[in-house]
Amino acid sequence: MKPSKTSKQWMREHVNDPFVQLAKKEGYRSRAAYKLLEIDAKDHLFRPGAVVVDLGATPGGWSQIAADRVGRGGKVIALDLLPLDPLAGVDFIQGDFRDEAVLKQLEDLLQGKPVGLVISDMAPNMSGIASADQARAMHLAELAMEFALEHLEPQGSFLVKVFQGEGFEDYLKLMRSRFARVVTRKPKASRDRSSELYLLAGGKK
Repeated sequence: MKPSKTSKQWMREHVNDPFVQLAKKEGYRSRAAYKLLEIDAKDHLFRPGAVVVDLGATPGGWSQIAADRVGRGGKVIALDLLPLDPLAGVDFIQGDFRDEAVLKQLEDLLQGKPVGLVISDMAPNMSGIASADQARAMHLAELAMEFALEHLEPQGSFLVKVFQGEGFEDYLKLMRSRFARVVTRKPKASRDRSSELYLLAGGKK
């Protein structure tokens, strides 16, 4: 099938993106690594020795950062429906994090340790139908929050990608009702024309 004009434009923009070029140069798996690095520089997400769960981890840009930050005494568990090439310091589970079998694998890897940070950079496969894409994106964010509320230690933190649009204000309101602290972040590596934002929450109520 012939690539559409939009997909060609996206590919041109992607190839010329300074963060894509920098990621290749510095050995990160995706440009998204720089979003997490900037948020961490501001909010100090990671503690040495902490346990981090990365939802929707493939291709692994965020897990790379997490493994480096928590060090050998920490633990990073990455989950995704898609396969992930092995990463040093990262335990990977392929599957849907809502499935009992996947949750059992997660619990086995945790070995009773509390989760200090849940991170989610998940986004749906875009159909181009804005309303449907927004609904799917918000659904993923809701699932990520449910997971975080169930697994985080009381003072743990939750970082999630959301998209401004239908359902965003309701999601933000719900998050504020469940966590003591909620802040909004728009890192430089997030494209200006994108409606994506990151919400960082802490202090489960």
